[in-house]
Amino acid sequence: MSGMPLVAWCPAKVNLSLRVVGRREDGYHELETRFQAIDLWDRIEARADERLTLACEDPAVPCGPENLVLRAASAMRDLAPRRALGAALRLTKRIPVQGGLGGGSSDAAGALLLCARLWGLEPDAEVVQGLARELGADVPFFLFGGTADGTGRGDRIRTAEYLGDLPILLGIPPFGLSTREVFAAFAPRLTPRGGNVSVRASSGAKSRGDNDFSFMVNDLESVAFSIRPELGAFRDALLEAGALGALLCGSGSSVFGLFAEGTDLAPMAARLGERFARFRIVATRAVARGAYLADPAEGDAG
Repeated sequence: MSGMPLVAWCPAKVNLSLRVVGRREDGYHELETRFQAIDLWDRIEARADERLTLACEDPAVPCGPENLVLRAASAMRDLAPRRALGAALRLTKRIPVQGGLGGGSSDAAGALLLCARLWGLEPDAEVVQGLARELGADVPFFLFGGTADGTGRGDRIRTAEYLGDLPILLGIPPFGLSTREVFAAFAPRLTPRGGNVSVRASSGAKSRGDNDFSFMVNDLESVAFSIRPELGAFRDALLEAGALGALLCGSGSSVFGLFAEGTDLAPMAARLGERFARFRIVATRAVARGAYLADPAEGDAG
């Protein structure tokens, strides 16, 4: 292998709202959610190779065929006229595993874009979105990024007015939460199938400059906070610090606070770091893009 690799940058996300409105016939949950991409990125680089392989230095990330990056690459390769294509993929993880920040799904979206470019494939956008939906419920969002609404399993995406580059403070605990376990614990609280359920989670979402973020709600918080009360304490601390809204990230375990434009997050990050010493505190912001390909000579994503 020689030459510069191709590079994809893959952002994390938070859910500005997450409503679980029912159980689907296929066993998945029916969701209405508003996604927001944030300035925390994984990096994938790819070089042409005889085999399809993945390397990652994070011991929490499996590099076998179960990894979403390899599954995405394999799905894209299946579109090729000849299927002997290979790639040496290297994943640099910055988005924590089991944090509710969508890192694995974002990486899958990045891998779809990366391998299509590497192998000279030009599938229609609808085909790529179909592959994304097959890979996972959150994957399609990362092909769009910015601010977007998700319905169905969260995989039916409609872009929304961009929130703006608002400051976001993340609290990332030293433990994860299993999405499967959180949803299983929430299931008894669902309206029985056949009930009259009508929820529009993001219909009240406010545009940039409007300080009413009362639409922010996450139905899974009560379950996650009962499992890990310190997550609820961190959410409350963000609100006390002046957050416009604060929520669990997806099914957890990270928690985020959204702040007014121009807020200096450094002093409150320091105070929260002292109070929640086991948490990793990250000052970030909303971003208007999803996974994208970049010049490998460029620095960090942004």
